[in-house]
Amino acid sequence: MASRPMEGVRVVEVAQYTFVPAAGAILAEWGAEVIKVEHAEKGDAQRGLVSLGAVSAGGPFAPIMEHPNHNKRSIGIALEVPKGLEILHRLVRDADVFVTNFLPGARSRLHIEVEDMRKVNPRIIYVRGTALGVRGEDRARPGFDGISYWYRGGSAFGGTPPNLEGIAPMPAPAYGDSIGGMTIAGGISAALFARERTGEPSIVDVSLLGVGAWANALAIEMSFLNGQPWQPAPMGKYQSVPTNPLVGVFPTEDGRWIGLSMLQPGRFWQDFCRHLGREDLITDPRFDTIDKVVSNAVEAGAIIASEFKSRPYAEWVERFRTLEGPWEPVQDSVELGQDPQLLANGLIGDVTDVEGRTQRLVAAPVQFDECAAVLERAPQFAEHTDEILRELGITDSELIELKVAGAVT
Repeated sequence: MASRPMEGVRVVEVAQYTFVPAAGAILAEWGAEVIKVEHAEKGDAQRGLVSLGAVSAGGPFAPIMEHPNHNKRSIGIALEVPKGLEILHRLVRDADVFVTNFLPGARSRLHIEVEDMRKVNPRIIYVRGTALGVRGEDRARPGFDGISYWYRGGSAFGGTPPNLEGIAPMPAPAYGDSIGGMTIAGGISAALFARERTGEPSIVDVSLLGVGAWANALAIEMSFLNGQPWQPAPMGKYQSVPTNPLVGVFPTEDGRWIGLSMLQPGRFWQDFCRHLGREDLITDPRFDTIDKVVSNAVEAGAIIASEFKSRPYAEWVERFRTLEGPWEPVQDSVELGQDPQLLANGLIGDVTDVEGRTQRLVAAPVQFDECAAVLERAPQFAEHTDEILRELGITDSELIELKVAGAVT
């Protein structure tokens, strides 16, 4: 059985889309009971993207909903209805964590601000996921990872070579959201630890902009010193470091790419030349010492690039299996989902969808006690409403009254 260090922790999530819900999915993998609160009629707005066919195909198993919501239960509550808010209060009363990504105006209007939740449960850890932070002129602005994390957070500029026309797009849907979700989960874990030691609950804030800045921290800090924006090298037929031919990315005969990251060329040069099929380069007077390899790195890089272009990707992958220095193939999403290392480490898992079919999801990258997570499908809209209400002690007649009042789904 997988180790579940968050067993016994209850999380109430009033959030939509991916950034904050992804944190709930991670905590649920780790054993927490996560109750996803959706609007009684509309549900999570992201469900609308599924029905429109945007981002991911519709159907009972839609990755855009499964990724940030697996292992949870869902309840439909109309928070704008007094009886609905009362139900939320009953959930929060016995919870450890309340997490939301609603904008300040909505939080105030629905009475789910810090002070509202702390009146119900003084020990609740209150978590806000925002686009741009909780202070400053832009604190109330909405955002998504494409604009707040990728564009404003620096990755789009830093990931766009100066000779590329346009701006590099995010490499995957919900890219910044998924990274941000892991950040929120880490913050919640620290807050739970602190409360255990001090008895004091925390307010946890994570913004997409802040996560983006952290990802680009070294570039920002270099800019503090020199006043210049950091940019990647221009795109070319191949890209290698001008002082080290064993760091870079090289195209193969069939248009694929192999990446090298041998930061110690003196250690790896000879072994690399043998695997490249160019042992002659070891004694070549241009490269027969490490100083010469470094001083003639551009010339060496051109030779290496020519050799890579002479053979297909699959041949290089096989040939380099015994290479001592660090290297990796440039994989696409299909290949990554079949990566034997991910599979061997239990980071791709099977789930059974609502129709009983086996599907696959990517597990959170953190494991405990060498155990892979047990993955379960995301809930259907408000799937567990009746079940959760009965757990709160609500009778069937009261349940019917709540539904007639429009307080719950």
